[in-house]
Formats: sequence, C-alpha cells, structure tokens
Amino acid sequence: MDAQSRGRADEIDPADQWVLNPRTGNYELQLGRSAAQQRFASAPRRTRRSSTSTAAPAPAAPSPAVPKPRRGEGPAGGRRGVGGRSRKGGGGPGRRKRLLTVTGGTLAFLLVGGGVGSYLYYQHLNGNLNVIDTGGAGGGFKKDQPINVLVIGTDKRSGKGNEGYGDAESVGHADTTILFHVSKDRSNATALSIPRDLITDIPSCPTKIDGSVKEIPGTRGTRFNNSLGQEGRDPGCTMRTVKQLTGIDVDNFMMVDFNAVKNLSTAVGGVPVCLAKDVNDRDSKLNLKAGEHRLEGEQALAFVRTRHSFGNESDLDRIKTQQQFLGSMMREMKSKETLTSPKKFFSLAEAATKSLTVDQGLGSIGKLTALAGELKDINPKNVTFTTLPVVDNPNEPANRKATVVVNSAQADPLLQMIRGDVSLTEVEKKEQAAKDAAEADAKSKQDALLQGNRAPAGDVRVDVYNGGGPPGAASTTLTWLQNTKGVYKSGNHGNASARLAATQLEYAPNQADQARALADMMGLPASALKPGAVDAAARTPMKLTLGSDFKEPGTPLGAAVPQQAPEGVQRVEADKAVCAK
Repeated sequence: MDAQSRGRADEIDPADQWVLNPRTGNYELQLGRSAAQQRFASAPRRTRRSSTSTAAPAPAAPSPAVPKPRRGEGPAGGRRGVGGRSRKGGGGPGRRKRLLTVTGGTLAFLLVGGGVGSYLYYQHLNGNLNVIDTGGAGGGFKKDQPINVLVIGTDKRSGKGNEGYGDAESVGHADTTILFHVSKDRSNATALSIPRDLITDIPSCPTKIDGSVKEIPGTRGTRFNNSLGQEGRDPGCTMRTVKQLTGIDVDNFMMVDFNAVKNLSTAVGGVPVCLAKDVNDRDSKLNLKAGEHRLEGEQALAFVRTRHSFGNESDLDRIKTQQQFLGSMMREMKSKETLTSPKKFFSLAEAATKSLTVDQGLGSIGKLTALAGELKDINPKNVTFTTLPVVDNPNEPANRKATVVVNSAQADPLLQMIRGDVSLTEVEKKEQAAKDAAEADAKSKQDALLQGNRAPAGDVRVDVYNGGGPPGAASTTLTWLQNTKGVYKSGNHGNASARLAATQLEYAPNQADQARALADMMGLPASALKPGAVDAAARTPMKLTLGSDFKEPGTPLGAAVPQQAPEGVQRVEADKAVCAK
C-alpha cells in the first residue's frame, strides 16, 4: 500500500513516513493519521533525509513477528478503511498505533551485487517486479554452492525520457551482459562481461509466447546480443547461450533497462566517477570536464552508454567504463552514508524493484532477500570485473572490424578458473595462506582414498544419476560401463534430486575397493570420492552422480585448475577508483 493508494500521493513521500520513535529508538512506519498517530507524530522525532534521493519505496515486509498494517481508527475508536485486515479485541494506545518496525536484512542483489538492507513490504514491492518463466533454463541458486547470476542490460527504449537512446527499432537485445559468479565460501566474486558483438552459436530455446511454449530455432555464427529479443527470444535463451559458451551453469537472471541506471544512481545520491580528460559525446550526450564527478540520472546513463569518449571507441572499452561505474556504485551502496540513511535505503529498494525483470526463482522479495543474504558479506576488495577474452573476427575485412570471436588461449583458462571457483582477486596473504594450507591438507586426505586394492569390474555395483551432465548422460554412461568395462551390476536412475557442479561417487567403507576400481574407469579425481561412515549391506550399490563437469564417459575429470589468470586478461577491481581514459 503506497501513498498514492491512500489518496495522498501529492502530499507524502513514502520515505518521509518512516520516523524515529523516541521511546524505542527504532524507525517506524506511520501508516495513517488516526488520533493516536497524530499524538505520536507530535512527539519529538528525527527523520534522516537525503536531498539527493528520488522516489522512495514502500515499507518493509512483515515477518511473523511484525504485524500487518491495520485499519485506521475513527474519532470514536471505530475502524475506517485504510487498508489491512481488522482484528478483534485489544485497545491500549500502543495497540491502536500498531506501527511496522524496520528490521535488519538485505535487499536483493542490485545489478552486480550491491547489498542494501531491509525486509520489504511484500504487497507493494512484489508488485514492482516483472517475472518471466524461462522454461527451466536455470536451476536457481543454492546455499553452500557457488552462485551464478546473469545480469542483462537491454537496449530497449521503454520508459519515460528514453526515446532518444539506443536502436529505435530494438526489441530489447542483450546490450550489456555480466555473469556474476559468487564463490562457494562467499568470500569473493568474479563479474565476467560478455561482449555484445561476440560471434557465437545460439542454441534452440523453448520460449513462452502468449501462454504457449514455442521452440525458437538456434542460429549459428551470429552476434551474442541476438540471444535476447531477436525472433522473440527471452532471457532464458540468453542463459542457455551463456552456458553453451562458457560451460558454466547459470542459476538465475536479472534484467534491467535504461531506467535502472538512471533510477539507481539517483537513489544512491549519485555515483562518483573520474575522467582523465574532457568529454563531449553528442551521441550519448555526455559533456563533462576532466576530473571527479558525482553522476546520477541522465548523466549516469550517458556515462555508461558512451562509445566515443574513451580508449579506441569500441564496445570493449565501453565495457571497461561500465565496470568502473558499477564498482563505484557497489561502493556507494555499501557505504555508511547509504546504509544509515532511511531515505536512501528505501529509495534504493523502490528503484531496484521497479527496474528488475527476474526469473521465477527470484520472483518475490523473499527470494531476492534470500539471495542478498548470500551476498551481503562480500567485500568489494574481493570482487573482480573481467571480460571474456576476444580477438577481432578474422572473417571480416580489415577495414570494417565490427565483431569479435573468443580468444581461446586466454578464455579457456579463465573460464576454468571460474568453473573451478578460483578467485581472480588478490585476497590478503594471510587469508590466502591459511586457505592454501587447508586445501593442501584436504587434498592429502583425499589422495589417500585412492591408495589400496581394486575390485574386479564384475563385482562393482553402482547406480548412476545425472546431476548436471549433458542430457542422457546417465544412460550413456550406463551403456559404456556395461558394454566396454564389464560393470554389469549397474543401473540408470535418471535425473538426480539436485544439480552438482562436480561429479561425485558416494560409497560405504566396505565398498572402497569398488570405488577405486570405478574411479580408475571413469577418470575420477580423489576429490570426487565421498566415503560414508557405515558399512553397506552386501548388495547395496554405490551412488554415482554426474555433475556439470562431466562431458562423456571415459573422459578424465578434475584436471588441474589454473590458479592465476592468463597474462593480459583485462580486469577492474571493484574497490579501486580508476579514471576513465
């Protein structure tokens, strides 16, 4: 329920209704102007304000311990229709005033991981979100597993004041795309930008159109940005394209348009940027002197859109500028000035939810808040932006290089690092040394699992599940085991109950000989072996779950993951301010 629905949109900014209760020290929402509330309003109060904020969001979501809004009370103590559900009984001044209290929490991951706190008022903010069914393109993020969220910025000109931007005929292509990878231990994150002009293959995509599912055929050798919008493709198709391109499972997506940059930069009170030279770009309308600036609204959008102001005026240099801007925005969102200002706090919540289109796995404030809870403790110093390495398309004439192709020599090890959950960020040496020591100890214990006897193939009992491998991988593996390896006591159990990043073999202590034999056949590393604590019955099979790292039976898994990014890979550290050149 916002101010407009109460008939007072022209008089009241929702953020101004959050006031400090001098008796409790908490910020509380004043929902109505009943007699009791007027008495409360007349008490001394402080409202923390920021003159740089714009449209403020609605209040926080009620939890089981926080009551829902109640109907306002008339002069004689009767209830009048302000909203909410009436209750029987009770009646002291505290009960009549019944206010919602802001509690600690974190709003959803904004663009690339900036967290701002608050449990949000579901009825209002849930209505702001636009939710798309991607037809199972993403499995949804999970606790205790790495998280991969695809952030898509479109060039669609929807929204007030955007008529002069982007392609006038665009249906909304994947103009800016960032795969945000969060480590399993939540200590660091890597944001991988994918160039819009990259030539790649787009797979066929089931897409829901007008209530029915349509299979949109794949396209070979086309621009990556055509994975969205073209032929009616939805963000699920972009997710599938990214997985095919990188080998990384995408859990969820978030999509924004031009308004997101304008609204979020304004809500946070402006984003600091630095220019190494004067800029006057007529196309993007960016006109600034060299030096430091705090940009919001139209100026912020012009900064991230300019292609003719920095570097060699290519999309690759624009990506660097966007990464610098996003890093600065993350720092602002996590700053004390933002987190302690109720007006900025709630303005960000409003701007974020109005700007977002998400998949069903993130389709409510509760789900977004759960994701934010996984991201809230990541320090910007451990967030690295990078770009998928590319080279000019060799199939284009030298005088009109407009597209690029993957530079496999650099891209392959970089993607291996992300798939292997290796940070690109220089973390503190002490922390890294402790982590390395723990990993070395764990590896030593794992390697010991492979020491010992092997059972004959005919004695190996195993059930095979597909937990992230290619379609039909369990069936293919079963056939391979039986026909080429003689593992006749094996069975296909189809899809696993959950997706796994890495293949694993679960076995009991008295099945260790069988496990070693199967590991040899499958090329499983020691890290894939998961011994149990209790011996199994005589005919109980082991459990083999094929993860996202599985390609085909007989192909060894667990090859050494690079620990350092290839030389020459572009990067921007989120905690460092850099002047755009």
